[in-house]
Amino acid sequence: MGFPEGELSLLIVDNTEIQQINREYLDRDHPTNVISFAMQEGEGGGIQPQLLGDVVISVERAAADACEADVPFEHELVFLLLHGILHLLGYDHERGTEAQAAEMEAKEREVFSLLLQDQLDAQGYSARLLGKGGASGA
Repeated sequence: MGFPEGELSLLIVDNTEIQQINREYLDRDHPTNVISFAMQEGEGGGIQPQLLGDVVISVERAAADACEADVPFEHELVFLLLHGILHLLGYDHERGTEAQAAEMEAKEREVFSLLLQDQLDAQGYSARLLGKGGASGA
């Protein structure tokens, strides 16, 4: 996605802490699932081109969202990290146009699908699902 040597920090917090961060930096007095702080935007952007920024994830909110959507908790965490990284890379669904929001959503689907496929491949599931080996019935 254009930053092979890019660096970011990841902070996993609870709802109380992400609400405090939202209040202090974004004038939002409620917990959210993920916040991104891009280092390549605004004044001083580009000073350290390898430093993308910070992603903050509420583990409590992620667990609730995963439960509500009936998806594995780990998948929700990966999705939120991906969402945050895309914001660091300049994608925006909140302040941009509908077309930009659609572009971000399409990129999320594309990359998340690739990540899930890589996970299945690493665990040997793809071969089993395609009937090419792996576990067999007795």
